Amino acid sequence: MPEIASLLDIMAEQARRHFEQRGIEEPIVVGIHTGGVWIAEALRRRLGYTRPMGKLDISFYRDDFSRIGMHPQVRPSELPEELDNEHILLVDDVLFTGRTIRAALNELFDYGRPASVTLAVLVERDGRELPVEAAIVGAHLELGSEEQVKLRGPDPLRLERVRLEEPR
Repeated sequence: MPEIASLLDIMAEQARRHFEQRGIEEPIVVGIHTGGVWIAEALRRRLGYTRPMGKLDISFYRDDFSRIGMHPQVRPSELPEELDNEHILLVDDVLFTGRTIRAALNELFDYGRPASVTLAVLVERDGRELPVEAAIVGAHLELGSEEQVKLRGPDPLRLERVRLEEPR
């Protein structure tokens, strides 16, 4: 598995270029609970951003909520300021089907209408079910249908390849 520090360095460089090309000085960084928040905090430090960070818990926005049931650790979302006309750097740990990102976008737009949303993920893997693409990616991994990649942490952060009991 790739080393987290080197993936964060890659992501920080991509983010600098991305926002510089668009003339965006400092977007609001928003992490998706739980791993996305860990990555967002580390990325924000690497980028030297000083604006307060946001945290999203998308549990109630998931399209499989009725299937997976109530998540026992639902946390309130925390957004530092109004999102209207702001540029957002939305951060998650692993991009797989795209459903988490869809839910995160739905919640973000409940708080306002951002000028733009840029998606950054530590790991992008195959298996997309929705047309979601990250602009900033630490690593691309090809995994079998019986495998997942999990971010463990928060200290130290590490990636783990996990075999599922039943393939998806």
